[in-house]
Amino acid sequence: MSRSRYIAAGALVAASMLIAGAPAFADSYPSRYVRIITGGAGTFHDIVARSLAQRLSERWGRNVVVENQPAAGLTIGTGMAASAVPDGYTLLLADRTSLAAAPNLYKNLRYDPVKDLRPIAMVARAPAILAIPLSLPAGNLLEFIDYARQQPEPILFASAGHGTMTHLAGELFGQRAAVKILAVQYKGGGELAMALLRGEAKFSLPSVPNVLPHVRAGKLKALAVTSARRFSGAPDIPTAAEAGLPGFEADQWVGMMAPAGTPDAILEKVNRDIVDILRTAAFQDTLRKQGGEADVRTAAEFASFMASETAQLKQLIATVGLRMD
Repeated sequence: MSRSRYIAAGALVAASMLIAGAPAFADSYPSRYVRIITGGAGTFHDIVARSLAQRLSERWGRNVVVENQPAAGLTIGTGMAASAVPDGYTLLLADRTSLAAAPNLYKNLRYDPVKDLRPIAMVARAPAILAIPLSLPAGNLLEFIDYARQQPEPILFASAGHGTMTHLAGELFGQRAAVKILAVQYKGGGELAMALLRGEAKFSLPSVPNVLPHVRAGKLKALAVTSARRFSGAPDIPTAAEAGLPGFEADQWVGMMAPAGTPDAILEKVNRDIVDILRTAAFQDTLRKQGGEADVRTAAEFASFMASETAQLKQLIATVGLRMD
């Protein structure tokens, strides 16, 4: 056999072995511990990641550990995951901020969500609640919009920081409602609720756990949830569309990702196992207590959803003129 034919035959055998070995590789995965990189300890991301890690550990018979990376709204952790070895042993539970907003906010982001990462599975969505102080003369969303339009100066709204989801949600509300607004920055969701209780802000969009107890206690008014459908943990609060403002949706969401180059067979296995977990009543109850709900999608559906969210936020960020560097 000539040298060229020998090389071609060897390449063909190697390719055949690789293809044949892919299912076996997936069957043996994981053979050691897996890490999930996510946001700061105690956040929605962290609680969801740890709940998933516990259940995946039980299924796989291997330790699944959560590595918290709170800096810069998870963008640092996302960059770490994007540059990790693509062998399935580093996963990333990322969010709307790091995957869809950050590419439009940062000029020199150290990762490209499309080129450097691969979607595995959507995991959960968490609506915010558009809430206002009791003192305002508005009993529903349309009355609040009318009130805001009559004010001579922009109305103040509380956000959890420049470029955060609460900030972008407030800006989106201002656009959709044709209301002049001005953001006031606070450190976190708990402070957003306090700003409303003290009357320092006219509205805010805190997460469900941060504001719902005050609403139930009769200390704040809840006008709408920011999701497309009502939140099962607070079914009496209408969606924005039901309350008279169609086109206003601003959920936070989290999904599982892997470094680009991770084998398809591993991604498919992780997707199947995560989807099975998402469909259990126990996991759904865990999410509901944290203000979220499971969102089951294929990897392709998740990729399409991310592209849509990125395009929407690109338009919003350009219109508002936000930049983080």
